[in-house]
Amino acid sequence: MPIWGIRWPLPVPFQPLSSIGIVGGGQLALMLAEAAAELGISVHIQTPGAGDPAVPRAATVVQGSLDDDRATRLLADRCGAISFENEWMPLERLYPLAEKGVSFIPGLDALAPLITKRGQRQLLDQFHLPCPRWFGLEQVFAVPEPSPVGLLQSQEAPGSPLWRSASPYRPPELEQRPTLPPGFSFPLMAKASRGGYDGKGTVPVADQQALESLLDHVLPSDWILEEMVPFEQELALVACRDRQGNVACWPLVQTHQHQQICDWVVLPAPVNQAVQAFARNVAASLLTGLDYVGVLAIEFFYGPAGLQVNEIAPRTHNSGHVTIEACRCSQFAQQVRIVAGLPMGSTDSRVPGALMVNLLGLEQELSEQEQRERLAALAALPGAHLHWYGKAQAAPGRKLGHLTLVLEGSSSADRQGERDRLLAEVRRIWPLPEAIEPPKNPLE
Repeated sequence: MPIWGIRWPLPVPFQPLSSIGIVGGGQLALMLAEAAAELGISVHIQTPGAGDPAVPRAATVVQGSLDDDRATRLLADRCGAISFENEWMPLERLYPLAEKGVSFIPGLDALAPLITKRGQRQLLDQFHLPCPRWFGLEQVFAVPEPSPVGLLQSQEAPGSPLWRSASPYRPPELEQRPTLPPGFSFPLMAKASRGGYDGKGTVPVADQQALESLLDHVLPSDWILEEMVPFEQELALVACRDRQGNVACWPLVQTHQHQQICDWVVLPAPVNQAVQAFARNVAASLLTGLDYVGVLAIEFFYGPAGLQVNEIAPRTHNSGHVTIEACRCSQFAQQVRIVAGLPMGSTDSRVPGALMVNLLGLEQELSEQEQRERLAALAALPGAHLHWYGKAQAAPGRKLGHLTLVLEGSSSADRQGERDRLLAEVRRIWPLPEAIEPPKNPLE
């Protein structure tokens, strides 16, 4: 006889894992491994580079490219669940592994709409969440509506909008001059649908000439165009959801970019409670709607149009590095806990505020002695916590480490004064690279 209110058969309690796998070996994997060590959980990684930052912290290493499903199969044999350092994974190769019982966190179905910017925009539209207006770059080749008499303008007529081009990227069947969809105007921002970060894969499109130049270099179906959004601040929220469906958010932070690369992050963001609550609602909608398990970051524009989603990162994120010192449970410890099946930790702040500053590669590479001296000077700043990733190459603009400094001010104005003073101290010791040359080809 069934007992009402109790599921039958009774669910078997989940036993926390003692080891997890990470696909990727960069700084995010490094900080995940450091957090796992504090929890007594071993981390096995899959990475192509024997000298990658996370390698010394890993229990074992499967050396293979990140899209090598055979290497991922070997990784799965060493751990109970696998997570990812970044979202650019070949899901079509991972689904057969999942069907054979390999546990991926986040799940592949939850990741699928997030691994491309086009997929993210479609998802946001589906969930009726605010984001910049956008369209696929291929839509500039849309066939125009027929004229009232059913005739198209002759290709030979003066002022014809049709053209011919030798570009391999323009559809040969449509030699129409590219035209923006109704309601859009220049300037616009072009974004590669997959793989862009730190300014790579983003191209401002100021006018018709810039649009045509872009089309000479890219496959339209791989790119989207967005309206330029006037904003006052860039904000970010790191959120998480566990296996049981519980959602938690860290404090909303303000981010600042230098040539499209994150310069600094301050916690908490100097915004009112309504903005913070709206950002949390957006995160909860995404996490729950996707049945997403793990840590996820959302970047926002905040300005005259209110809060708008810029990008979604289904992983730990640069804007969340500040949580290591500023919050009771960091984004890295939380991701390890969720993947291993441990209870989530508190995302509450444990300090009045904090400033995280990225340490970027400079134009001229430092000698070992000069680098040691500068890092020692940074670590000696009051309330400073230095994280150095140990990367072999220090190209201009590359994230080599970060520094977190605790802010003691009780008000937003006080903390802003502290932020400005401490940021000036950091940049005196470790300046920003003056110019980071963008790639000549936007696909690079």
